[in-house]
Parts: sequence; structure tokens; C-alpha cells
Amino acid sequence: MNALASRLIAFYGESVGRATFEPLAALIAHYRAHIPAPRATGFTERDSILITYADQVREPGIMPLRSLADFCERYLVGTVSGIHILPFYPSSSDDGFSVIDYRAVDPALGHWEEVERLGQRFRLMFDAVANHVSAHGSWFKSFLRDDPLYRDYFIIVPEGTDLSQVIRPRSLPLLTRFVTASGAKLVWTTFSRDQVDLNYANPAVLLQMIETLLIYLSHGAELIRLDAIAYLWKEIGTPCIHLSKTHRLIQLLRAVLDYVAPHVALITETNVSQAENISYFGDGTNEAQLVYNFALPLLVLHAFHTGSAVTLSQWAAGLSLPSKRVTFLNILASHDGIGLNPGRGILADGEIDALVERALAHGGLVSYKSNSDGTPSPYELNLNYFDALSDPNAGEAIDTRIERFIAAQAIMLALVGVPGIYFHSLFGSRGWPEGVRLSGSYRAINRERCDRAALEGELSDASSQRSKIFIQYKRLLQVRAAHPSFHPQGEQRVLNGDNSIFALLRRAPDGAEQVLCLHNVSHESRVVELNWREVFNFLPARLTDLIAEQTETVIANQSLRLKPYQICWLRPEANPLTMHNEDGK
Repeated sequence: MNALASRLIAFYGESVGRATFEPLAALIAHYRAHIPAPRATGFTERDSILITYADQVREPGIMPLRSLADFCERYLVGTVSGIHILPFYPSSSDDGFSVIDYRAVDPALGHWEEVERLGQRFRLMFDAVANHVSAHGSWFKSFLRDDPLYRDYFIIVPEGTDLSQVIRPRSLPLLTRFVTASGAKLVWTTFSRDQVDLNYANPAVLLQMIETLLIYLSHGAELIRLDAIAYLWKEIGTPCIHLSKTHRLIQLLRAVLDYVAPHVALITETNVSQAENISYFGDGTNEAQLVYNFALPLLVLHAFHTGSAVTLSQWAAGLSLPSKRVTFLNILASHDGIGLNPGRGILADGEIDALVERALAHGGLVSYKSNSDGTPSPYELNLNYFDALSDPNAGEAIDTRIERFIAAQAIMLALVGVPGIYFHSLFGSRGWPEGVRLSGSYRAINRERCDRAALEGELSDASSQRSKIFIQYKRLLQVRAAHPSFHPQGEQRVLNGDNSIFALLRRAPDGAEQVLCLHNVSHESRVVELNWREVFNFLPARLTDLIAEQTETVIANQSLRLKPYQICWLRPEANPLTMHNEDGK
């Protein structure tokens, strides 16, 4: 507890820091006994997280959270270990991210009982939408009434203030004029008029957010996603993103959680450049345990569009972690679009432009932001990942499209980290342009809710796209979970060879197992020529393809032919005599 007091004093100063520590200590004392025992600690090869809306599967007369629990218990126990339920709190817009009440379940979705039921079979991730609240919530309504308790909960900016240095994630106005009981005021609204930024210079706001996190933990959350966290702290005259005080606030939250519930992990959502993104690991012990690997979706897309894995391989070879206590949350798709900013500096501008054009040609949309000079630039591709990989109008065989899609998912699953799998990817969905027409939001193209009966009907039909994708995806996850080479703290080495092959050697943390993962990103057959002795540091007697469940005898310099979009995860089986000779003993 002394460390928490020291952090508060360092952040707010001696007087305010000490005054804030007393109510913080009371919160910790109250909630600590209400936090349930963890399902697990840390992460292994058996972990993967489903990303889903609370009302993702709907059926008449049944609360959506109950339907979700029923569906997940039927189809996903033993397939994924965790579930990220996107914001299920009462909200006014942005599919749940304009939160009216952090501490309640939207009654249209269900109750805390249904959430806790999911926690009995899966590790739960909740969103902490810490940067902003809904303009329709009680906090902001109290601010509009000029309630003294809420007068400093939000950021008021004097008229004429120079905000030209502020980095903008959207093209919408940064400030919104609201009429309060004490007059009109310009209030900071980074993302929309309905999403009003909180003022963490007021320690009461920090205490409210910490209590919110403790309530989430008491309901079974074991992972906390810090939404839009990069924008948390504001200082006029700065870019107001990635500021040192934002990192110090995350460190404070981490210290609280480490004290109260050390099994709980923080995940930061920062869809920015690679260097900025991984800065939220801190020193590897004091900030997030996981960060999204946001460059991955764009680089995998680029690899399959060009038929070349060179850029993807170069990037993956440079991935590093600051400690063995952190890892990546690897994703290819999510409820949001495919961010372009994480790829800038890795891909050339022309390559990004080509991806934008390809997205439009595939029936997708593109979101733009305003630059400091007033010009627009694309920041996000809005389309379903299956459609992003395959042109829906090309007349290509559906099985080829599925093979390409599964090969892309296999790359994500093979990389060091914990997989985050969007519901629509696991169940083979297509884009939903009607959602854009209905909502006016480009992101709705990948946010369709499913009728449960129709979805289960497709899953029971072995010839349907959904069934084919789910069966193959499930197989990949089962193989991954059975082999410690895929442990998040295992070793990873990218191998160079054919430009169309993404080749990754994974090794278990204890060195007892190795798996060579080969992925053909092209529409042509490719020959892989490897010296197996050099790859594995011994000449294996056999290689077992874990996915196809086939075993072959090995010749030292034997080549391997991969069909278009074929994947092979090869585990070597040692010949004891050969290994004895290799060791020179």
C-alpha cells in the first residue's frame, strides 16, 4: 500500500496525493473480499479469446446475454478459453462505447447473473471505457446543472485556445459547445459530441474509475481492456496522445490491480504505430500485460494481396518483448476496422494506397481523419476480413477463398502471443453493407448480429461456409492448445526462404518441443527447400504435420511442395541415435 501512496503523491503532489490515498485504501479494503478466485493465472498455449458483442446471437423472447452463454457453452467450451464481451453497459451510441452507467448491465441485454455465468466456463474480458462517458449519463447531466461535485469531471477549454498540436483520431470537432446552468462552455470531446472526455486531473474521477474496475473484478473480470487509453491525459500545447502522465496513470491502475488481484491482466487498446503501441508494456512489469498487435491485420492482408510474405517476415523477425511477463494480443479482425496507422513506416505509402483501393474494390469502405493542415488521410479500412482477403465479385471458388482465409488465421495463431478472435471470423461471416445503410456508421459493415436459429442451422450444414470455416478454425485452435511450442513465452524465429512462404519456428519455453509453421500466401504452388538439420539443430527421423495428421520420413535436404494457401505445422520427431551423434558425445 505504501507504493500506491507514493504513486499518488508523485502524480498529484504531496497534499492531494495523500488526501486521495485514504479513499483509495477504503475502496481496496471493501472490494478485495468480493473478488472471486481466478480461473487461471498467466497465459499458455491453451489460451485464446473470443471477441463478441453481448447481443451477438439473438433469439426471440430470450435475453441476449443468456443466448450468448447458451451458444458459447454449446460450441466453444474447449475451443476458446476466454470471452471479451464488448461493452454491455447502458449506452447512448457507438455500439456501447458511449457509456451511460459503467456499473450496470444494459437491461435490454440481461443481468450480471448472465455475465457471471459466462465466467464459470470462460475467462472474461471487460472494457474500461476510461477516456470518456456518454453525454446522456448522470455525471455529465450533473455537470450541465453546474453541480459542484461534477464541475471538474470534464475538460473545459477557453474560447480561442490554440489546439493545433493535438493529434486527431477523427474528422469530427475536438470541442463541443454545451449550455450549462452557468453558461455556454467548450468541452473536450475527442471522439464525438456524445462521448465527453473525463478530467483525470481531478482525483475524484480517478477514484470513480478505480472503483469501476474493482466492481468489474467482483463480477469475474480477469482481463481489463483500456479503451482509447492513449488519449487519457490532456495538456494544452502538446499532441495530447501518449503523454507521460497517461503512462503513469496506467502504472497506477496496474499497481492497484497487482495489489488487489494479481491474476488480472490489463490490455491497452492503442491503434497507433508499432513503437508507440508497444510503449504501453512500460518496462515489462509496470503497465499492460498485453497490447494489441495492431500492425498484424494490415501486414497479413498485404502478404496475401501481393503473394509475398517478405514484409510480414521482416516485421515479425523484429518483434520483441521487454520481459517474459508480457505478450501480444494477436488479432486479424475486431469490431472496429483494419487500422492503417500501425502499418505506416512498415509499408510504403504506395502499398497502403493499394490496400485502400483493394478494400474499395472488395465492397468495403474507408474512414478518414483530419491532419493538422486540414487535409484528410485514410486511417481505417471498413470491411469484413473474409471479404478483405477475397474479392466477393471475382467469381472465385468458395473453397479457395476459405483456404486463403484459414491460412491467414493460421499465421495469427502461430505467432507469439494470445489470439484474439472476432466472432465473425470464427464463424465465417461476410460483410453487412445493410448495417451501414441502417446506422450510417462505416464500422457497422462488420458488426452484424446473428439470428441464433439461422446460425446454428448453417453450422449444422457441412456444406455451408460457416460450417467449413468453423470446423477448420476449431481444428487449428485444438492443435495449438495441444502443443507447448505455441506458449506465449516460447521462442519464435522467422526463417527466410521462398518469398511466398511465411515460415516460423516455434519452440516451447523449456525447449522440449519445436514446431515449424509454414504458410503459403500465394495462389501458386511453392517449393520449400530447407535443410532440416539446420532448422532444428538435429536431423529428425520424421516430420508430423499436426494439422493434416500426416507423418513423413525425412531426408536431410528434402524439399517440400505447398499447394496454394496451404499451411503445414511440422513437429520433428528425433532419432535418438542421430541426436546422440549430433551432440558429438
